[in-house]
Amino acid sequence: MLASCGPALRTALRRAAPGGPFASFHCSARRRRPARVAVVLSGCGVYDGTEIHEASAILVHLSRGGAEVQMYAPDVPQMHVIDHSKGQPAEAESRNVLVESARIARGKIASLAKLTTADHDAVIFPGGFGAAKNLSTFAVDGKDCKVNREVERVLKDFHKAGKPIGLCCISPVLAAKVLSGAEVTVGHEEEEGGKWPYAGTAGAIKELGGKHCVKEVTEAHVDTKNKVVTTPAFMCETELHNIFDGIGAMVKNVLKLTGK
Repeated sequence: MLASCGPALRTALRRAAPGGPFASFHCSARRRRPARVAVVLSGCGVYDGTEIHEASAILVHLSRGGAEVQMYAPDVPQMHVIDHSKGQPAEAESRNVLVESARIARGKIASLAKLTTADHDAVIFPGGFGAAKNLSTFAVDGKDCKVNREVERVLKDFHKAGKPIGLCCISPVLAAKVLSGAEVTVGHEEEEGGKWPYAGTAGAIKELGGKHCVKEVTEAHVDTKNKVVTTPAFMCETELHNIFDGIGAMVKNVLKLTGK
């Protein structure tokens, strides 16, 4: 094959061959480790767990970004179970957050108690009411809410290690509560005729000790000091592709902050 090539191409091919002067360069490039990202789920279903579209969008963008992903969830009972066909509590039912989250993870999930900064370069929290009901008590207690002990540990550990934290939809309230002064976004601060039905959350974030930054649904806010990246997602009533794009911006910035 080399005989049919021109002199310049023959030389380049020989240099790139195993044992050539560029062999170590190519080897090191192949060995570069991808970013290892933990995704923390809160159940399965928007009204009592993880918002499934958001979780899927995060996983797609992480896959496209070449990241290695491990999913986690707290091994605790859900606050309650919502019949999603009616939007009402199913009084006779009780479910476990880890067991329900395993549906999204296709069974490949671990207890949140096993999540450590040593094993991951970043952590991302999708939204859904599970973040406000199962990962915290924000849905009930607002600014006086408590955060699940393991969730609080993970947020503090990643922050202390200088590793990026991504959150979307309602989950930025977790960072506002645990990381004093963190800058986050849940979109706009006025409902604007129903486009931003949860705009009041921006005020709650301020009461929690966070700083709210107004962003569009397709955008992400990057708090470079705290390495916290947030996007509004389903806090906005809009087309699904806009939410997908905003989550893409969040994931892209999280991966950028890992330096991988």
